[in-house]
Amino acid sequence: MDIYETVTARIVAALETARDWHKPWTSAFSGEQGGTLLRPINCRTGKGYRGINVPLLWGARRSSPHWGTYRAWAELGAQVRKGERATHIVFWKQIARRAEAGSEDDPGKYLLARGYAVFNAEQVEGWNAPAAPASAPIAPAAPAAAFEPHAAADAFVAATRADIRHGGDRAFYSPAFDRIQLPDRAAFRGSESSSAREAYYSTLFHELTHWSGAEKRCNRDFRGRFGDESYAAEELVAELGAAFLAADLMLLFEPRADHAAYIANWLRILKGDKRAIFTAASKAEQACRFLAGLGEEEEEEDAPAIAAE
Repeated sequence: MDIYETVTARIVAALETARDWHKPWTSAFSGEQGGTLLRPINCRTGKGYRGINVPLLWGARRSSPHWGTYRAWAELGAQVRKGERATHIVFWKQIARRAEAGSEDDPGKYLLARGYAVFNAEQVEGWNAPAAPASAPIAPAAPAAAFEPHAAADAFVAATRADIRHGGDRAFYSPAFDRIQLPDRAAFRGSESSSAREAYYSTLFHELTHWSGAEKRCNRDFRGRFGDESYAAEELVAELGAAFLAADLMLLFEPRADHAAYIANWLRILKGDKRAIFTAASKAEQACRFLAGLGEEEEEEDAPAIAAE
């Protein structure tokens, strides 16, 4: 099985059949967290999946964020029900290169992508999900409700020290001035599926992901990789990054209204390059980790010196 072709085909099919501009990776879990979008979680280690595996598992549209291989569930005393179909994800393994005869140089390593079959918690018996985290967000407000700030998201954004300005009727990141421009918070409105704050933060996270790509930060430049399609590739990274951040901060997510303007370009890229979605997901993951790291650096700077326990 060519894992690149298989994964790309799944993403393309999901995009082509998506309704109301909703991408497959924005589907929310409807069970344990009351509709909250979460990172998929490994049932055995408790760690969140990363990169391309996040949209792959979101796209499976299962009710629980917990996943594991047949063996992992068995180790937990659970049994995958007969007839259940697995969802395939990707595991990267480092392989040592063969050294050339007579050479003393380190040949280095390369990454090999392997497909793994995993099952969702709703597909197994004999396992109970852990209690929901106490920080679960409040339910979406009615469309007409006033804007309700999200404290964790505001703190996360503030820790990045990005230059964010409000005003006007456009949302964009300006590389020339290295700043983000957004409409005032009061200008954002709710919808049947999300509140005003969800629309605001999803837009902010999208532009913040763009901001992370500057040369002095993640130095993300797709012109050599995608040529004329570099803009669409960056937009795909920004949308994935926004979805990842919304999940990490436990904030429901609404796709941007201008999604339709470039979804055709995404499909053109994905159909023409079977590794494109891997690149986009990897870069989005890198952006999120970079942004989260800015907050961690601030905490370290402000933390008092204490003796280790």
